[in-house]
Amino acid sequence: MSINKELSYREFMQRENGLLHSPYQKELEFYSAVSSGNLERAKELYTPISFEGCGKLSADPIRNMKYHIVIAIALIARFCIEAGMPMETSYTISDILINRVDVCNTEEQLTEIHRETFIEYTKRMQSLNSGEAYSKHVLMCLDLIYNNLYNGVRVQEIADELGLTPQYLSKLFKQEVGMTITEYTMTRRIQAAENMLKFSEYTPIEIGTYLNFSSHSHFISCFRKHTGMTPKQYRENYFRMKWQQDDKKPKESE
Repeated sequence: MSINKELSYREFMQRENGLLHSPYQKELEFYSAVSSGNLERAKELYTPISFEGCGKLSADPIRNMKYHIVIAIALIARFCIEAGMPMETSYTISDILINRVDVCNTEEQLTEIHRETFIEYTKRMQSLNSGEAYSKHVLMCLDLIYNNLYNGVRVQEIADELGLTPQYLSKLFKQEVGMTITEYTMTRRIQAAENMLKFSEYTPIEIGTYLNFSSHSHFISCFRKHTGMTPKQYRENYFRMKWQQDDKKPKESE
């Protein structure tokens, strides 16, 4: 069936069955309320996603809800980034919530996550807008660290990019974030390694190299310091394939 033919058919069936999408303006107003930290208005505009009453993205009701909620999470994350939430924070929260969506099996569980999503983001935006937000220079610094997480970036390079002295930038970052730029960067690199060990099939050696650690022993040492485990131990505990057959787990050296 061509796109035009299926489009006409679906529009007709949705009108007949009352399964129309939410009004565009109301959606924009809802996302705007969330990204501005207006919890009261966001609650007024919130429309729960359910088995009925939303566009059909899958014949399976649970999967259909999941698709709609994942889209909602992605949109909220991006609206909040545009409104000043640090990119990495917003995307990491969305990753956490989408992972929770992935393992849900009931309408009630999915509805709760959908509600939790907009409340979590709205409250965080409230904090940002109440004066607890990072300054512009620190936000830009966080973005530069995130964008260069896999190839590394020096404090001097960040300072040059922002038109600041390294000393001033380091002091400002420590005051607002609570740790040095080096400590923050290492924390984020280890978090990236954790995700790769959980969800990819790269070996620890490949991950350490990809994240620009000077050697595999250096990677193991830093990883153990932050997690209490070696990369191999972490993989054995958390790799997604552990839920399947044990003999499918990759073999790698420590």
